[in-house]
Amino acid sequence: MTDIAAPVPAREPTLLRLLKGILLLRESTVGMIGAGLVLFWVLMAIFADLIAPFPPNATIYPLAMPGTTVPEIGTFWLGTDHIGRDILSRIIHGSRQVLLYAPLATFCAYMVGIPMGLAAGYRRGMTDDVLSFIANVILSFPVLVLYIIIIATIGASAANIVIAVTFASAPGIFRIVRGLVLDLRNREYVFAAETRGETPWRIMLIEILPNARGPLIVDACLRVGYVIITIGVLGFLGLGLPPPDPDWGGMINETRQMAMTFPHMTVFPCIAISSLVLGFNLLADGLREVSLRD
Repeated sequence: MTDIAAPVPAREPTLLRLLKGILLLRESTVGMIGAGLVLFWVLMAIFADLIAPFPPNATIYPLAMPGTTVPEIGTFWLGTDHIGRDILSRIIHGSRQVLLYAPLATFCAYMVGIPMGLAAGYRRGMTDDVLSFIANVILSFPVLVLYIIIIATIGASAANIVIAVTFASAPGIFRIVRGLVLDLRNREYVFAAETRGETPWRIMLIEILPNARGPLIVDACLRVGYVIITIGVLGFLGLGLPPPDPDWGGMINETRQMAMTFPHMTVFPCIAISSLVLGFNLLADGLREVSLRD
């Protein structure tokens, strides 16, 4: 009798794997808290025009303390800054800037770092040596100094912040991907793909990269938090998003000289930055916890 080959099980669609991952995240208390914090700020950003009580750049009532109620105007729940702009409204609208450019910059860094890491880890040899040397040279510079040099050279703008983060973060992503590929390149499914005659890039993108997604997703959540801090630091140094658009780091910079007398002007933007970064960090911890259980 002729042996009938056992059918090869079909791969689960990416969307189905994502939904399963979200359901597994429910088993992690830390991950759910992080997801809740991130979701809170995402909703703030999406519905900022509806939630914010005042226009973010409107001069209304200077130096109001938190909870101040002005007849015929309204209540300033978090107070106002030195030129009368409502701090709560500026924080809510500022979340749009952060949640747009931090994930975008992280995504661009991964689009550069992943192909470099795949090529270096799979091809080895001269390709690995050249790419590793370039990455090591960039990583030898202090990250904050590198950001400042890039922004000071090409100018402060949203696009330039994305470029600076991509340039400075891609080498770190490259090293993570390279290490994962060095471990996965010797697996049986890679040998099977090579035997079938598949091209190297198809093997790297279809066979290797999906199996490295777990650590990369966790690292992406952590890296978004680092980028949020970076955007805040650049804004504090006057190298962030140009005014008058609300920027959490810029809000701290504009009012830092009055922090002793009116601490609410700097404390609340700091809390906003910290809570969002904490959310991404807890989400990353939850994803790592779930991946270890799986």
